[in-house]
Amino acid sequence: MTPELLLLSADRVGVLVFALSGGIAAVRNDMDLFGVIVLAFLPAVGGGTLRDLILDAPVFWLEDTVSLWLALLGGLLAFFFTRFLEDFKPLRWADAVGLALFAVTGAAKAWGMGHGFIIIAIMGVMTASAGGLIRDVVANRDPLLLKEDIYATAALAGAAVYAGLVYAGLDERIAFGLGMLAAFILRALAIVFKLSLPRARP
Repeated sequence: MTPELLLLSADRVGVLVFALSGGIAAVRNDMDLFGVIVLAFLPAVGGGTLRDLILDAPVFWLEDTVSLWLALLGGLLAFFFTRFLEDFKPLRWADAVGLALFAVTGAAKAWGMGHGFIIIAIMGVMTASAGGLIRDVVANRDPLLLKEDIYATAALAGAAVYAGLVYAGLDERIAFGLGMLAAFILRALAIVFKLSLPRARP
């Protein structure tokens, strides 16, 4: 699999799982079908859209309309099968998978455009967390980005691992997988053990 195909495939999987997380959040907020679909789209394409606008790149879903259909599918699945999905406590885990995928796809896109380490890391964090932030604000929830300390931090770790490995000359596909794994493991540990960064005490 070429790096370009790997990036495209991961982007599409990320779109679907983020759409599911947005759709489930909308159902929990008792939104109607249209509201569920809108909230599914926000995390699915929001971060990537902002990334592409900042990088002055073609917005990804204008060239890859499959992403829009996947976001719609995620919203519909959440609307019709939330009771089944709820049995598996999916929201945080779907979000964790999407976070890991988007962190590295955002970083990989910045790397492919020739940007340096810090821009690669920022684009990874932005791709992974900006859409979820918009989702939570629209759903009138406490944003995970602000409430869960090891959220954007996990995205940053994944993007940084990817960037460090490709700079070291490792095969881009291996770097992609290890970066994604690093982001997911850190986020999973935070979920399971309720880890957080230190907070200032008033």
